Amino acid sequence: MKGKVTILSVLLCLVSAAVCFAADEFTGTWKLNEAKSKIGAGAPKNTTVVYEPAGDMTKVTVDGVDADGKATHNEWTGKFDGKPYAVTGDANSDMRSYKKVNDRTLTFTATKADKVTTTGRIEVSADGKSRTVTATGTDASGKKTTSTAVYDKQ
Repeated sequence: MKGKVTILSVLLCLVSAAVCFAADEFTGTWKLNEAKSKIGAGAPKNTTVVYEPAGDMTKVTVDGVDADGKATHNEWTGKFDGKPYAVTGDANSDMRSYKKVNDRTLTFTATKADKVTTTGRIEVSADGKSRTVTATGTDASGKKTTSTAVYDKQ
């Protein structure tokens, strides 16, 4: 009897630890699936996005190419609480906020000098294998842009 209680206690602890430390649906590396995406010709593309824990915050690292095909890299560290946190390396924004709508959905707003440049929605599929980013914004010439980017989890 004592052995069964011990085994049950150990299993309960392992399950509890797994639940407590389970990564959210966004954590991991996401690669752009260009075939499934609708991004305008010549528009910048975020080709790889990585979400990773950073203490009690989340770090988002984005690599891609700009409209001229030059490599881009930017980083954001903050919470999904709707408050703006600094972005480094992004020519189109200096602050970005994410707000968690539910376990699989975020909304975001990017600003440059307190002016909104991009807003959007990020949704992870029910199976967790892909995510879709729908964004609207204004390019450097003031033209409205809309894109839908689909990413596959690596």
